Amino acid sequence: MSRLSDLAGEVRSGGAGRTYAVIGGLILLAVIYPEIVDSLKDLPLIGDFIPRTDSMVVMIVFTMMAVGLNVVVGYAGLLDLGYVAFYAAGAYTAGWFASGHFEQVTFHFLSTAPENAVGIHISMWLVLIIAGVFTTVVGILIGLPTLRLRGDYLAIVTLGFGEIVPQVVRNGDSIGGFDLTNGTFGISPIDSLGVGDFVFRSQSNRAELFYWTAVGLLLLTVLCCVRLERSRLGRAWIAIREDETAAAAMGVPLMRTKTWSYAIGAFFGGVAGAFYASFKSGAFPADFYFNISVFLLCMVILGGMGSLWGVILGGMILGYLNVEGLATIGSKIQEGGLDFDPTKYQFGIYGVIIVAMMLFRPAGLIPERRHRVEMAEGVHDTPLYDVTHEGSLTDRDSGND
Repeated sequence: MSRLSDLAGEVRSGGAGRTYAVIGGLILLAVIYPEIVDSLKDLPLIGDFIPRTDSMVVMIVFTMMAVGLNVVVGYAGLLDLGYVAFYAAGAYTAGWFASGHFEQVTFHFLSTAPENAVGIHISMWLVLIIAGVFTTVVGILIGLPTLRLRGDYLAIVTLGFGEIVPQVVRNGDSIGGFDLTNGTFGISPIDSLGVGDFVFRSQSNRAELFYWTAVGLLLLTVLCCVRLERSRLGRAWIAIREDETAAAAMGVPLMRTKTWSYAIGAFFGGVAGAFYASFKSGAFPADFYFNISVFLLCMVILGGMGSLWGVILGGMILGYLNVEGLATIGSKIQEGGLDFDPTKYQFGIYGVIIVAMMLFRPAGLIPERRHRVEMAEGVHDTPLYDVTHEGSLTDRDSGND
């Protein structure tokens, strides 16, 4: 027995070693990507499909939001159709604290903006944290009245909030005479990331600097989610996802645990929104429509709900198709003589992908361990009546013998 246990330990340690090696290799590839992207574009056949560095920034931002949504949908099992609200809140937080929007005020703190610039200008590094904290509070305020609901009712309410926030953003230029969001014009320009006189936006390698920052934020998000999944709170989320009634019977505080998932998911969405606003140098209402929430949910479903690595893969795949993949495919099709533009049918294409996944791989590209076991082995529950009935028949047969 000791020999078998030692052998099992060696197998587990070997598997863990291979996993860490793969993760380390992917991180290294991600770090050096801007340095090798030009060489990759020279490759035959696939070179034209390699995303540019600035496109990778947008892909990583959407993947970061998908990982945050996975905390709510994948870990806690709460269907959220209004995640775009946190994305918008984070972006406009950057507009309030790192631009000249409030021109009646002049306040600077460790900012990269010119000294004579009007408005509130706080270091964008601090604004990322402020945006995360603000959206966390928004998540709690939204979650407290809604998380008492379950299933479809929760989805409908979050859908409502997902529609309310973009409308507030579009029409927030005159709230009691106060200009909060500058309406349909948005808030621009927003300060760039940087330190002192070293401003990302003014550098020749601007895309690379934002890319490496985005990679760092994604890695930090992944690290937090890994630790959360293995924590007591993460186990409580999974218990609620599997059976909410049983979790409550075992002493899991449902409202508090659900609210934590909503708040933490909102934090990552807010940070991603603020970073994206700095990258684009503005927060515009057109960026925060309802389809974004559905798009992020598709990433989670494609990768595998509850599977962190699956969500990253699903986020990068759909993010690539959205940013430049479909456009590149369309150009190749048109070069072949066929008049077809896939970008006009992008959400239809995403829908076909999700339907195909539900038919052929319902647990996702990289399923979570529990879902993979359920799909492979099934859940064989025998009703209590059948057990007792079979037992009585067995006893009767043995008595006859």
